[in-house]
Amino acid sequence: MGSEREIAIQQVLVVMQQFQEGYTRRDVAALDAFMELFVPDDDLEVVGTNGIEPRVEEWYVGRAGARELIEGDWQYWGDLALQIDPSRIHVLGDVAWLATHGTVSMRFTVEGNYKDFLEYTKTIIDDEQMPVQEKLLYILRGGTSTVYELHRGEDFVWPIRFSAVLVRREGRWLFHQLHFSFPTTRFPDARVLGGKYAL
Repeated sequence: MGSEREIAIQQVLVVMQQFQEGYTRRDVAALDAFMELFVPDDDLEVVGTNGIEPRVEEWYVGRAGARELIEGDWQYWGDLALQIDPSRIHVLGDVAWLATHGTVSMRFTVEGNYKDFLEYTKTIIDDEQMPVQEKLLYILRGGTSTVYELHRGEDFVWPIRFSAVLVRREGRWLFHQLHFSFPTTRFPDARVLGGKYAL
């Protein structure tokens, strides 16, 4: 039998495996049962890859927001594969925190992605609030990125980082905060211009 800390780490690993199983199955009908892995508190936080600041884009606060992000992931995001064991897990009393890595995999057909981008350009062109030069810059940037990425193949596998804080409640470890993030090796996608977020 291991130490109390070793036992806690093994229990957290079990929760991580249950989390991964939910993301592997992607069964929206089982989402309410999956949410039992999370604290029921209003200050539960789940930060997705598009999270900017609390309650902006994919930075959800509260159980309903966390559920919304996960449901969207299961319906529209790629296949998440986290490195469960070994994860970097630390425990102090009834609090545990962890960090690990993994991948998100998706397939985009060249024809479909080109079509989607052209549809997106229509929304940019029709945006009456956006200055003409900015419209052109958005279209050029997006078009160049689309052609470049699809030239590299239709199978996209992105490295991802995952970190989380869990708390022990009545003998159960529950997620209190978690964060998905993609590494950035070039300019970040979001920028603050004139005090406002520009994506």
